[in-house]
Amino acid sequence: MKRFAEWGLVALYTLLLASCATESVVPTASSPEKREFRGAWIQCVNGQFEGMPTDQMKKTLSYQLDELWRDGVNAIIFQVRPECDALYQSSIEPWSRFLTGQQGRAPQPYWDPLQWMIDECHKRGMELHAWINPYRARTKTTQLLASNHIASLRPDLVFEYDGLLILNPGIQENREYICKVVDDIVARYDVDGLHIDDYFYPYPVAGKEIPDRAQFEQYGRGFRNVADWRRDNVNEFVEELSKTIHKRKPWVKFGVSPFGIYRNERSAPGVGSKTNGTQNYDDLYADVLLWVNNGLIDYCVPQLYWEIGHKAADYATLIKWWDKHASKRPLYIGEDVERTVKYPDPDNPNAHQMGAKFKLHKESPNVNGTVLWYAKAAVDNVGNYGTNLRNIFWRCRALQPLMPFIDDKAPGNPKKVKVVKTNDGEVLFWTAPKGSSWKDKAVKYVVYRFEEKEDIDLSDPSKVVSITANNYYRLPAAEGKGKTKSVYVVTALDRMSNESKGVVKKVKY
Repeated sequence: MKRFAEWGLVALYTLLLASCATESVVPTASSPEKREFRGAWIQCVNGQFEGMPTDQMKKTLSYQLDELWRDGVNAIIFQVRPECDALYQSSIEPWSRFLTGQQGRAPQPYWDPLQWMIDECHKRGMELHAWINPYRARTKTTQLLASNHIASLRPDLVFEYDGLLILNPGIQENREYICKVVDDIVARYDVDGLHIDDYFYPYPVAGKEIPDRAQFEQYGRGFRNVADWRRDNVNEFVEELSKTIHKRKPWVKFGVSPFGIYRNERSAPGVGSKTNGTQNYDDLYADVLLWVNNGLIDYCVPQLYWEIGHKAADYATLIKWWDKHASKRPLYIGEDVERTVKYPDPDNPNAHQMGAKFKLHKESPNVNGTVLWYAKAAVDNVGNYGTNLRNIFWRCRALQPLMPFIDDKAPGNPKKVKVVKTNDGEVLFWTAPKGSSWKDKAVKYVVYRFEEKEDIDLSDPSKVVSITANNYYRLPAAEGKGKTKSVYVVTALDRMSNESKGVVKKVKY
């Protein structure tokens, strides 16, 4: 559904568009980024897949992944546990009703959506981050819980709040239980990340109290203030979860997408943002800056779903606040696609806000990525959002941002790079470099293409023609055969996207 006609290109991005089409690029502030997290959330809790036949769901997801790849997306955040259930094979929790229509019922024909998504994303050179809702045990619309659901087995571990069931964060056994579930996912699946969102303690509802007084009295640990105790419960959980993930697989990235306001200035003068809305720290008991500053998480994606000019939560105010205060871990911005194209740019009423928001990204030195809420809106090309991604903002392929606090050593160079003639044309082949551990094993490769007399500049993302898990690249059909040469460069990427030196191969056409 298009709410605005296609808008004219923002002048600042004329250079960006040209830079991906010209032969040489001098990196500037407005040049495309070589490294940038470009994610999209694929949710199930909205019911878009509920009861969908296996083949139809695979077809739907394949189409979404293909369109998102064309848009430049390089990471998918896939919801696999919306209410202590599973969109994957689990011996701990029941199959999700958001998959089969009935909690506990296995899909027929049988398949494992998480494993399938991992395979499909990796084939496209994308990362797959498994997204769980840690504490939510039942949504408002679920009527029947399976017999092996945690709330059925242990009703003493949950509390009811405004129609939801919540695993009580004040009970240590619940933190251990969630970590057990996550350890099972990370151990058995080749996920690139483990992602949790903004559901910690429940969003406050006027007149309703959180029923955890008994746990505060029993497990208070000397806290006099229940709010401080609740925050400490969540802090302990986040730390335990981080340790669980990295003990099992140090390379799996632990990310959090908190609500977009940390604190309002009136609650925390000199610290809070000039906003007026629900607060992570005060209302959800989530001290996100503590997690960032203490290195408990690997990346942070605040959900800045408002428009520029919103009276209570102005987008421009908030992106600048997060850029200033949350720079000790990679910072990506959660973008609401539909709201972005619904509202006009305050400086250009004939355009929606996509260009203005991307300009703010460029002006924020610590912002190194975007996650789209949600994937289907981009796939449906609402307000030409997808078209503008693939033709302008994400026209050039991007590698993942570096995380040197996990690993900063590059793998070895690809080996035996050569051109092989096949029945389907010429193919550039190579073999993997040697690697003795996860830190130096190649998992993906980058292929660059340059003209024969062109300077080789691997910092130029416009020269990237493929980011692939394969050890080959099919060369384009030859033109002017035997008269000109292209120069290809192949590099290796490890688990943390550290890049090797390039191996050069000249190809005669």
